[in-house]
Amino acid sequence: MRLPILLAAAATALVLAGAAVAEDYPAGERHLVATNPTAALRNDDHKPQVQVTVWYPAAGGSEETSLDLGPAGQPLFFVGASAPNAAFADDRRRPVILFAHGFGGSARMMGWFTTVLAQQGYVVIAVDNPGNNNFGKPTLPGAVLLWDLPGDLEAALEAAKADPVIGQHLDLRRLGVAGFATGGLTALEAGGARFDLARLREFCTAHPDDGVCKPQPEFPVTQAQAAEALATPELSADAARAGDDHAIRGVKAVFAMAPAFVQALDPASLNAMTTPVSIVLGDADPVASPHTNGGAAARAIPRAQLKALPGVGHYDFLASCSPQARARIAICQTEAPQGPTHVTALQTALVFFARVMGPP
Repeated sequence: MRLPILLAAAATALVLAGAAVAEDYPAGERHLVATNPTAALRNDDHKPQVQVTVWYPAAGGSEETSLDLGPAGQPLFFVGASAPNAAFADDRRRPVILFAHGFGGSARMMGWFTTVLAQQGYVVIAVDNPGNNNFGKPTLPGAVLLWDLPGDLEAALEAAKADPVIGQHLDLRRLGVAGFATGGLTALEAGGARFDLARLREFCTAHPDDGVCKPQPEFPVTQAQAAEALATPELSADAARAGDDHAIRGVKAVFAMAPAFVQALDPASLNAMTTPVSIVLGDADPVASPHTNGGAAARAIPRAQLKALPGVGHYDFLASCSPQARARIAICQTEAPQGPTHVTALQTALVFFARVMGPP
């Protein structure tokens, strides 16, 4: 499912949400570097830096270049396109979506989602989590310090606010957050849920075969290795703050795709959430089991919306795999076609954000 079809679906979604006209812009792209002290624990080079990508509605005629991943002419993942450093479409302030990728992923891998939001009028501020992305060296702290991930989004937001070009286009009265997998966990924390490290350990002791309790293929870490790392002097002080409030002030809406590690969230904090939440997941997800993850969150959060997609697995929410990737890469060997999954996720997100925060 390529970009024109996704854009048509996005436009339809906005009309359904009540917008008089769904405008399509080129997607502009700019890059920033944010500072988050906990990133120094997670980055291989021990620098407190977070790489940030900002997508936004660009001026008509801006020249877009491919974001597809893989060798030139033989992409592995179809991502879409954006216009590097293009001018903004106009002087209007736009609603803002903070975006968090999944375990071992990247902002660019989720460009199929973020660039379409930009084309429909949102400024999307996405991060590449330190020590836990698909282009840098993975680290053990990057794999286990999951409660620090909302801080990456908050740091990225501060960097965007301070940027002389981007900052003047942000409508912070309309601030949403979205994420996939571990990024869905991040989005829930940003909306007010609290991490409970002891609860996750107890759950994984009782259910070692649950998908989130097993070593993840992107960077295999056992529960024993995680516990040992968190007990070290280097990480123990940070672990002691796992249950702190990591919510991002001003978030008005939370959209989570196949959220993972939900058993790490304090049920009382989920019960107390007042921020509107929408969750989309696949009912055939073996990595982030719907019953113990997205479904558990939806049952606990008052008035949360839940959409379960039949036959859809976990990696269906990544950028669309090329035929070459389907033949060579395990995560691309999915049962359901990815295109309809992407369209449904985009439609659901656009209708949800427009309903809660107003059309872009």
